[in-house]
Order: sequence, then structure tokens, then C-alpha cells
Amino acid sequence: MLVVVSALAALGIVMQENTLHHDFALGIMPFEEFRLWTALTAGLLTPGVIGYLVFVAAIFVAAAPIERRIGSLRLAVAAVTTQILGAVLGLGIAALARMFDADWGFRLHVGTAIGPTTWIVGVVMVASSRMDTMWRRRIRAGLFALLITSALFSGHLQDVVRLAAAVVGLLLGPLIVGRSARGPRLAGTQREGRVLVALVLAASTLGPILAALSPDAVGPFAVLRDVISGVPYTASEVRDICSDSATDPECRSGLLELRLGGVGPTILSLMPSIFLLFLADGLRRGRKFAWYASVFAQIVLLVVSIANYAIRFVEAGDDESVFYGLESPTAYRTIVPFLLPLVILIILLLTRRYFNVSGPLGTYRRFSVSAVAVLVTLAVVYVLGGLAARSGFDPQPSATGLLADFPQRLIPPVYIQWLEPRLLPESVVATLLFEWIGVVFWAALCVLALNTFLTPASGADAGAIERARALLMGSTGSALSWMTTWRGNSYWFSPDGHSFVAYRVISGVALTTGDPVGPAERLRDNVVDFAEFASKNGWIPCFYSVTPAVRTITDSIGWGGIQVGEETVLDLENLAFTGKRFQDVRTALNRAKKAGVVAEWIRFPDAPLAITDQIRAISEEWVADKGMPEMGFTLGGLDEVDDTAVRCLIAVDEHRTVHGITSWMPVYENGEIVGWTLDFMRRRSEGFRPTMEFLIASAAILLQEEGVRFLSLSGAPLAKVDDDRTAGSTSSEELTFARLLDRLLDVLGRTLEPVYGFRSLLAFKSKFQPRYEPMHMTFADPAALPSIGNAVGRAYLPDVSLGQGFKLVRTMIER
Repeated sequence: MLVVVSALAALGIVMQENTLHHDFALGIMPFEEFRLWTALTAGLLTPGVIGYLVFVAAIFVAAAPIERRIGSLRLAVAAVTTQILGAVLGLGIAALARMFDADWGFRLHVGTAIGPTTWIVGVVMVASSRMDTMWRRRIRAGLFALLITSALFSGHLQDVVRLAAAVVGLLLGPLIVGRSARGPRLAGTQREGRVLVALVLAASTLGPILAALSPDAVGPFAVLRDVISGVPYTASEVRDICSDSATDPECRSGLLELRLGGVGPTILSLMPSIFLLFLADGLRRGRKFAWYASVFAQIVLLVVSIANYAIRFVEAGDDESVFYGLESPTAYRTIVPFLLPLVILIILLLTRRYFNVSGPLGTYRRFSVSAVAVLVTLAVVYVLGGLAARSGFDPQPSATGLLADFPQRLIPPVYIQWLEPRLLPESVVATLLFEWIGVVFWAALCVLALNTFLTPASGADAGAIERARALLMGSTGSALSWMTTWRGNSYWFSPDGHSFVAYRVISGVALTTGDPVGPAERLRDNVVDFAEFASKNGWIPCFYSVTPAVRTITDSIGWGGIQVGEETVLDLENLAFTGKRFQDVRTALNRAKKAGVVAEWIRFPDAPLAITDQIRAISEEWVADKGMPEMGFTLGGLDEVDDTAVRCLIAVDEHRTVHGITSWMPVYENGEIVGWTLDFMRRRSEGFRPTMEFLIASAAILLQEEGVRFLSLSGAPLAKVDDDRTAGSTSSEELTFARLLDRLLDVLGRTLEPVYGFRSLLAFKSKFQPRYEPMHMTFADPAALPSIGNAVGRAYLPDVSLGQGFKLVRTMIER
């Protein structure tokens, strides 16, 4: 690669000296003159010295790492094919552009394209076919959003050819480098969906900003630049022009340019787009407020764009309109601006389920109060400052006039350009007040919004979560009790304040997360008191994934119950992986040693980015393989791993490549950690194959050395060891209902096995020769079992869409 870079740089210097770019640049006119070689040579040169610096940087940042991944030969094939085919496809698009936009089409027809970015983009898209799911999806979504934005706003032939090369690379990638081991599935987690939507919104927002700041933008969406740009006028020039005739078109144009021109108005016109960039960060974090604000912003942009169209074409007859400043206004060029907010609005509506994170109680009340305080403060500053500098305005304003004019100072001038300005500034102080008050307001709004996004999120009252966490760490819980601290739970606290129950209300069912947490002697009282609390609120109480101790208590008060899973436990005191029974485990440990794979403890929030990025990629790969969203409730994801109290054991090799990860939740007894519970398990698709056996065995050995009493390998929903164990006694009616639901869950477990593999997971854990502890679901009213079944399903898959539901059913049938 270094040789290629040196050769191209030397060639470029020679070409620069002999000014031969004209003979080697790509374009429609060179093709018409049969200079067909330009489809290839355009990718070997770049205009200017700065262009070569960018070229060298792109080679080392993008092309060189890809060469190490796919090899020199495949890189060469990808570069040549995407350069040539991308050039041909780009010229075809340029030729078709004249059919729907003559002005843009003409500029493409006479334009030329030169630079290696075409084949570099194509190579990146080719290589994405072999990337992990997360990076394949991010690179494709981010790059296409950027390239499409560039083509629509900047609109030069080079932008169009780059986009075409990306399309060619996307199509040819599987043929040149093959597909990822996990296949083409792109289903992802909720977290990744948020990132992709945020990327699209950010790219769509950057387009108008780039168009506004680029005087050379010629794309069909570049008309958005015209709404905030124009030739400079001075107040005295406009006053002289308008003194002769207030209806003179030049007078109207001058008034408009005074409002739109200058640094302050330009920045103010950009502030809504900048605010949308802040909202994109909120979307990345899954904030509900960011989603609502983004939807509202796109609706406003859509309404304003439609109003602009109506003002120009519905209210016909005003041929002297300076609206948009278009030299050649057409229906097409006026319609174009509202296409973008319409597309973004549709994307936001279709992905609504991703954005369900709320700030703590009072967050948005404080945001509203702060925003109003900023608004009032700026109004006072504008009125008092305007009165002090009234001689700098034309005409001189009164306090009432300044107050009436204040709202217009907050609105980007492009949105109110049909209104006659009340005041025009002439002095420096008046200009600062007139042009910058709105900028300060929008900047404060951006900071306040960002502050709400940075405030730690909570599904319930943050104080309740911290209180429950403190009680758990100082008391006694079951092996699954750390799940009670996960987001999405509500909390009932006992009257003495020493115990709690984590629950969530779904369709009128109060579904608990495991056993009550608190002193063991208070277990019965906590079960009964919570049941009464739920009943008083009109909910159906249901204890889910509870131990036999809770099942015994509920049986004694006449409740029904069924076994819903099996917990696997390793007692570490005398554990030794010897004998034939542990042959697979010993083989995994020995193979890891030969392969240079070791186990390391980390805390995810404190781990290096190089490690956490790999873990995220592995997780996304696993989800894509399932083709369905992650399950929740008693099954954790990356959000639950991102906790300083949770330990992660990772398998890494000598190159710091992560092959797999397991996360372990603490188990407390009388305030002491006596065990750890396995939750999150992921391994790299092309990595060390017996990673999970190696990590679990390593965790057992390492924690045994620390004096830990036991490891829980957790339970698998809808999976249990086949035996005749029963707990308690029930009436014949309850037994009939329980058996009916038990059989239904058994059928559901077998049906879901091809998709989520819970029974295979239970069989995998049997390699470690654990002891089995049944997990139960207990309920007060057998007649409520249909509602309870619905609540359990929605707890595990709260965000499944209708389309994913159909896909789930189809997958179960096909497999």
C-alpha cells in the first residue's frame, strides 16, 4: 500500500506540473469525446496539494486496515471495479438528472470528477460485507446517509459518483470478499436501533448546515442555502431605496437581505439545525423527550415548508416575490425542502418503540422553568438594552415596541421573511441586540436539553432504586435478586423499611422479579403484605421466578403455582473438574491455554474503549444471528452489564481480541457476597469455539480461590429438567388450570427453542454437573392465568413489533 501511495503521489505531482488534469478527469463531456479511460484515471489524481494530504490520510485510515483484513489482491479488485462501475453509474445518474431538474442536470453535465475518494468509499462498502454486524450496519447507515446528503445538498458530479461507487460496493461486496459468518441479517438491539436513527437524523441535519455554509452547493436541496444567504445591504441603502417607493421590489429585497444577512442572522438560521444535532444525541441515549422534540421539530419544518410552497404557488400573481431568493423558482425546487422533514418524520414514527427512557422525576419541570427563566431574562435585556440604545434603531422604538418585537428576535429569520421588520439596527449595540438575542436563546436551549440527556435515566423513582439497591446489599436475597435493581421495575417497601419487592404492572398483573428481598424471617409477611398491596390497587398479584421457599408459603395460603424454569448451581467448596464427567470442560481449558486465550476480570463501565467496542460488536452479532430482538425481564443485556457492581469475565488472546464475555451478578446473604450469578453470555462467531465452557470454568476456579460459596448459572425460561417433582398441593380446579398452563408453557418452550435455544442452554449447563433448583410462578387466582400469561410474554418481549411477531411465528414454523 505504501508503494501505491508513493507512486500515485509522484504521478499527481507530475500531472500538477503539466496541468493535465483536464485529460484525466471524469465527466459526461469527456465521455462524449470518447476519453473513456477517465473512468479509471479519475481515481488516480486529486486536485491540489490539500487533496493529496486528504488522500494519504484516507489511505492510512481506511484502505490500509482493509488491506490487512481482505488482502492486497481483493483490495485491488474492489478498488478497480468500484472506481470504474461507480463512474459509469454516476454518469448515468447525472444524465438522468436533467429530466427532473434542468439546472442541476446542466451543472452535472458540464462538471468533472477527480479524486481517489470514489474507490476508497467503494472499497469500504465492499469490506463491510465481511464485518461484524454492528460495524457493518453502522458503516453502511452512516456512510450512505453522509453520501446521500452530500449528493443532494452539495450536488457536484464527484458527490454523485461517490454515492454510485458505494452502491456498487454494496452489491459486489459478497462476490469479492464473501459474507459475514453470521449472514446478512441486520436485526439489532434497541440500543443499536437508537444509534442508527440518531445517525440518520444527524446526517439529515448536517446537510442544510453544509449547504448554507458552502457557496458552491448546487444539489437539488441546495435551495435551503438560499433561505439564509443573500447580497449584503446596509440600513442606509435600504432606507434610501424605500423612501422612493415602499412597494419597490428592490426595497422589499433589501429589507429581506437585512434580516437574513450578517453573521448573527446566519447563525440564528442555523440554530434549529444545531438544536436537532443535540436531539440526535438524546435519541442515541433512547430519551423519550428527544423523540417527542424531534418529531415536533420535523412537523414544524414540514408545515413551514408547505406554507412556503403555498405562499409562492397558491397565492399566485406575485411575480416579484423574493421568497427563497430563487433566481428560477419552480414548483419542483420549492417542493424539495419539505421532502427531507417528511422522510425523517416517517423514520421517527416507525422507530418509536426504541425511545422509552425518561429522566428522573422533575427533570423536565426544571428544564421548562429554566427555559422560561432564560426567555424572561433575555426579554428584559432586549427591552432595557433597546431603550438605552434607542437612537441606534430606525425608527426609534418604545418599550412596548421592543417587547412586541422580541418574539421575532427568537425566530430564525427565514421563517418570518414575509413579515415586514418593525425595526432595523444601525449602531453596533443595536445590531448586537437585534441579531444575537435569538442566538443566545437557542444556545441556552441546546445546553438545557443536553443537561436533561446527561441526567441519569430511571424507569422508576431514582431514590427508590438506590434504596432498593442499598437494602439488597445489606440484607439477603435469592440468586436472581440483583435483577430487582434493573431499569423497568417499580418497588414496594415493607412497613418496617427493611424489605422490598420489585415488580412491574403489565395489563393489570403485578408481576414480581424473583423473591422478596429482606430478612429471611420476614419472608412470609412480605409475600402476604405485597399480595394485599397489589389487590388494593386492583392488580392481580403474581410471583415469578421464585424459589421453593416462596412457593411453599403461597401454597399454604391457597395459591396455585407451576414450575417455569430450572436454576443450575455449582457448589464451589469441593469443586474439581476431574473425572470423565468434566472431560469437555478440561478440554476447553487446555485448548485455551494452547491458543493463548486467557480469562480476565473487568468492570464494563471502567473497561478500555477497545474492549467495550468489541463486546458491543459481539452482542450485536449474536442478536443478528437470532433475527429477533433481545428478551428482557429476567434476561439482561448490555444495559444491565454496564454496572460497576457487576463483574465481567472476558476471554482475550495475545492480540487483545475479545472472543467472549460472561457477566456475573452478586448474591448477598446478611450483607455479604456469598455467590455470583451468571447473566450475560456472548461469544465471537469466528473466535475461539469453546469460549463459554472456558469462561464458566475459569470463573468457577477464580471465584473458588476468592472463597465464594457457590456460582449460579442462572435459569433458562421455559426450560426444566424432566422429572416428577411437585411442590405443595392444590385443589382439583387449580390443578387443572396449572396443568393446562404448564402444558402450554411446555409447548411454547419447544416452539421457541429454534429461535432462543433455552432448552439447549440448559443442556449446555449440564456439562458442569450442577445441582438443580426449581423456579416457580405462583398466583392467587387461577382464572387470571390468561392475563398472567400475556403479562409474562410482554415482560420478556416488550418491544416486539407486529412485523417481528410475524417473523417469529414464521421462523418457529420453518425451523
